[in-house]
Amino acid sequence: MGVPVETVRLGGGGARSSLWRQIQADVYGHAVEILAAEEGAAYGAAILAGVGAGVWPSVDEACARSVTVAARVETDPLAAALLENRYAAYRAIYPVLRKIAEKANW
Repeated sequence: MGVPVETVRLGGGGARSSLWRQIQADVYGHAVEILAAEEGAAYGAAILAGVGAGVWPSVDEACARSVTVAARVETDPLAAALLENRYAAYRAIYPVLRKIAEKANW
């Protein structure tokens, strides 16, 4: 889509797993940040309510003042390169495998 990725933030139950956080950082090829608030949806709703009630003048201001990063997981360059290599191989063979599956009615 051509949109530059500046930050990847994780929240919720999946963000509790250190293995899953590392996998995501490696797959994305970007460091991931874990937010201090564990309940992302409810926290986001509270921030929006605060903006609506006039506590903050904008969503950007509310987030700047209330969203905090608890931890950051850096990409493992070797794992990221391996994943990128394997994904390129998958993308190369997928069209052929799809044709085979279609012919076999899978």
